[in-house]
Amino acid sequence: MFRVIGARIQQGHRTFKYPNGAPPSLPARFRGMPVIDPSLCENGCNRCEAACPVSAIAKAGSPKLDIGRCLFCGECADQCSSNALRFGGDYRLAAISREALVVEEKDYVIKEKADAFIKKMFGRSLKLRQVSAGGCNACEADANVLTTPAWDIARFGIQFVASPRHADGIMVTGPVTENMKLALEKTYAATPTPRVVIAVGACAISGGPYRDHQEVCNGVAEVVPVDIYVPGCPPHPLTLLEALLLLQGRIDR
Repeated sequence: MFRVIGARIQQGHRTFKYPNGAPPSLPARFRGMPVIDPSLCENGCNRCEAACPVSAIAKAGSPKLDIGRCLFCGECADQCSSNALRFGGDYRLAAISREALVVEEKDYVIKEKADAFIKKMFGRSLKLRQVSAGGCNACEADANVLTTPAWDIARFGIQFVASPRHADGIMVTGPVTENMKLALEKTYAATPTPRVVIAVGACAISGGPYRDHQEVCNGVAEVVPVDIYVPGCPPHPLTLLEALLLLQGRIDR
């Protein structure tokens, strides 16, 4: 026992201080908030739109990129020879309104504040039931990272629970397949009110690469109301943590 205690003392404090301190550093390959400069966009060029595998880009003059659909694959930026479209390093991608996920200008920042009622009810404690509605397990894995010592979401009163009966809301991943639609509806109904719904990942927001397939529902909002959208494929744990703290009202933008 003393060896275990000694080893723990040597390890020191492992949990970073975000949001009261700097966020953890992200790798150079991280693709965050898209940066669009309409002044550099070549008229008549639609290479970025043609390259997108999920039709996340609409180009009428300058491009508009829906990060709720985006897989952050980078194909559009690779095709843009004028550097009018690229991916920056801003991890703050979550939005309370679906419309805010459409990027069409330079230095775009999603400016959101927590709903006053949600902040009052869940600002100190938020218990979530995770629902994998046909997901590939990538979003689920990054959500699980938040429970590790370095991230430790329990310090914010956020925990994953086994039953919707014990939850304040549900965190949904996946495009909501037809086989999971009823399960999602029942989980939502079993969660006591007031409750919150968090759509995590491109699939949960818009259907992702499976959009408009006859066996999927094109995302969570087609089945139950959504309180916050967290883009990515999958979202980085830091993006997801920032979204949860935004929902709780612990941070503002």
